[in-house]
Amino acid sequence: MKIISNIAGRLYAVYALLVFVATMLIVWLPIFIISFLPEPYRAKYLHPVLRLWMGVYMPLIFCPVFRKGKEHFKRGENYVVVINHNALMDIPVSSPWIPGPNKTLAKAEMARVPIFGIIYKAGSILVDRKSEASRRTSFSKMQEALNIGINLCLYPEGTRNKTTQPMQQFFDGAFTTAVKAQKPIIPGLIFNTGKVLPHNKKFWARPMPVRIHFLEPIPTQGLTTADVGALKLRVHGIMESYYITHNNKA
Repeated sequence: MKIISNIAGRLYAVYALLVFVATMLIVWLPIFIISFLPEPYRAKYLHPVLRLWMGVYMPLIFCPVFRKGKEHFKRGENYVVVINHNALMDIPVSSPWIPGPNKTLAKAEMARVPIFGIIYKAGSILVDRKSEASRRTSFSKMQEALNIGINLCLYPEGTRNKTTQPMQQFFDGAFTTAVKAQKPIIPGLIFNTGKVLPHNKKFWARPMPVRIHFLEPIPTQGLTTADVGALKLRVHGIMESYYITHNNKA
């Protein structure tokens, strides 16, 4: 039975990869053109293309995405959206399903991947985590994005959660950014991506519905950088509690 599961999982992974490449080539040209636009127009026109792409791709690989909590995003406002991180597919699942244009903080090295790198770079603020100068620049660019009305999509755990805990500890960056810009934080919880792409299996996957739940905004108005630690712990507690309560129901 284990042999059959391994074979089926690898065959499905091949199928999912081929469909990803095929659909990516269809959207690559419009994204390439959009990538030359200045912000906020780039984010504004890129978002519906990415949403259309993932809206087609995810059902094609039998992993439809179901969203809850869209009503927490108010027209005319933008947010720092913080999301748990369990698998490589979290970014293409979360960013297109955030209502409205958004940018995510992403590893600079991935932008060097041929063809895909154009798409990756267009929707991201790139950072080389080994470079202090790059990290400072990325913080400035995140502030600029918030100032011109673009949402940020950030993963405060920093890396994929490969532990047995529901959620890893959070880094300060997302919360410092939100406080400095005085923008509300919206917690987002993704369910099942870690089951679709388990971190302990190489080139193996299985189809499963994916769910993303957005929670009520947490205000930062009036907070200072001295409050970042407490804010981080508060958001972590809310997200971890929600994840534990809803994970088996997802």
